[in-house]
Amino acid sequence: MGALTEFIGDLKVLLAAATAKQPELEEIASFALLVEQNAEKFPDELVLICEDDRETWRGLNERANRVANLLKSQGVEKGDCVSLFMQNRIEFVVQAVAICKLGAIAGLINTNLTKQQLTHCITLTESKKCIFGEELTMPLNAVRAELKLKDGVDFLYVRDQGTEPAPNWAIEVDSKDSDHLHHNLEDTQTVEIGCIAFYIFTSGTTGMPKAARISHRRLLTAADMSARMLLRINEKDRMYNCLPLYHGTGLMIGLTAAFTVSASTVMRRKLSVSAFWDDIRQHNCTSFIYIGEILRYLLAHPESPKDPQNQIRAIVGNGLRPDIWHDFKNRFDIQRMGEFYGASEGNAGFANVFNKDCTVGLSTAPAKVVAYDIANDEIIRDENGYCIEVPDGEPGLLLIEITGKSEFEGYTNSEATEKKVLRNALVKGDAYFNSGDLMKVVDVGFSYGQKHYQFVDRIGDTFRWKSENVSTNEVGEILNQHDDIVFTNIYGVEIPGTDGRAGMAAIVLRDGMTPNEIDLAGISSHIVRNLPGYARPVFIRLLEDLPTTSTHKLQKNDLRDQAFHLDHVNDHLFVLRPGEETYSRLDSDFYDQIIQRSVAF
Repeated sequence: MGALTEFIGDLKVLLAAATAKQPELEEIASFALLVEQNAEKFPDELVLICEDDRETWRGLNERANRVANLLKSQGVEKGDCVSLFMQNRIEFVVQAVAICKLGAIAGLINTNLTKQQLTHCITLTESKKCIFGEELTMPLNAVRAELKLKDGVDFLYVRDQGTEPAPNWAIEVDSKDSDHLHHNLEDTQTVEIGCIAFYIFTSGTTGMPKAARISHRRLLTAADMSARMLLRINEKDRMYNCLPLYHGTGLMIGLTAAFTVSASTVMRRKLSVSAFWDDIRQHNCTSFIYIGEILRYLLAHPESPKDPQNQIRAIVGNGLRPDIWHDFKNRFDIQRMGEFYGASEGNAGFANVFNKDCTVGLSTAPAKVVAYDIANDEIIRDENGYCIEVPDGEPGLLLIEITGKSEFEGYTNSEATEKKVLRNALVKGDAYFNSGDLMKVVDVGFSYGQKHYQFVDRIGDTFRWKSENVSTNEVGEILNQHDDIVFTNIYGVEIPGTDGRAGMAAIVLRDGMTPNEIDLAGISSHIVRNLPGYARPVFIRLLEDLPTTSTHKLQKNDLRDQAFHLDHVNDHLFVLRPGEETYSRLDSDFYDQIIQRSVAF
């Protein structure tokens, strides 16, 4: 794309943003209605490709209608929650659209969850039904007795690759069954854009996962920004999406973005580095959705003369770090890098709409970067108790102002919602969303008079690993349930050559137990059984007692700094090696392999 064409495109984006009309809360618009409209305009055009399955806009709409009519006959109404527990596949999209057809809310459950976390997520949202895939029958069956759902009535089973019928405690749902009505429902014409479309679960900083409320307005606004401003795609484009659709990035910035411009999507259940570019070439994809770790994996794959031979013009995602930005862009000949920043529960975000390097771009709402004391985990305030803005270029805590145009929809729990709001931050009476992240303003050259931002790091108790947010308190509480463990302190540590932070657990054994008596097999089994892979601590450190602050908060700073480094830690250290389910002692040989980046965590 020439410089003049790019400049004209940027000006169009600026004009569109300046003249954009904020949708009224009572306006009739929704995720499901978007599908109906595309089915009318492009009935026979492909919308989804996944494995050997393909579907047109008409087919997707009719399949969703069949499921919606079934749900309606079973008493599902506007405002009810239906949990959706299924891997990435076309049926996931069918079920999500069907739930939204009724004005109901789809509670999107992380497919890695088991036991307590799975029970919690279904119960928290007061789900009236649970739609689940054949591939996840076992983990759901294991918690069935803990749920307030009736066997044979409230569990709805969707086949996958197998031919087994639904278990005797579930009803089978077949979206291709011609016996079910496939006409559009009048209910869809009553769903206002301000209604809640999805619950997307976020770990937050304390306790079990919290359900972030995602309205149709927020969903469609974010999707529109992704498609028209970041990617600049249309109905002739095809997006590649291998991110989980239970997450905001895969669902809002990826799938729904493609929907807003009637583009098609190639889906995968999960990332395959070896198949990634072959898939893109086979299906002539022109864009894809990413997280930073995916790009790092792709960059680490052996180079090939075919690397720049692809149809990709633009990519969109978050977490792309400056250290690999240029290498990836140049190696694979990518024109537009649509990096963005946002949180599932946040009230606004940032977007690199002008294709500047190493930036998350502009804020979509008024934002401030204020001084923060990382060591003491607290905001620095002036003599009047107000936050202090930091100069451009210096890192600080990101605050996003809560206004009529940047409302904070929050969580299902009002107390949890209020904890994320910082009131009287800069002046009396104001209110800001506390992002919990460090950000800074960066110089990107000519930028139309707009400030550009760069993500620095996360603060607080949450760290990110394997593209998932991990709550330290949540993991610690589960480890503490083992009979031999009295106290646990969870924190994230950096491993060379990886993105995010790996979990590390500093534990204190019950009185009288010596390190040599530790039941490593039992503790390992407890962790593997109760935590998904991304939340399992990679390292365990034995302590005689836990260091705390003067206010009796767990002290993480020294532990985090010492991490798993043998020259800084005299305590017993254990590691969960890749591919294993039992911890073993961290010896110098394996430690050296980690430092030399020869271990693939």
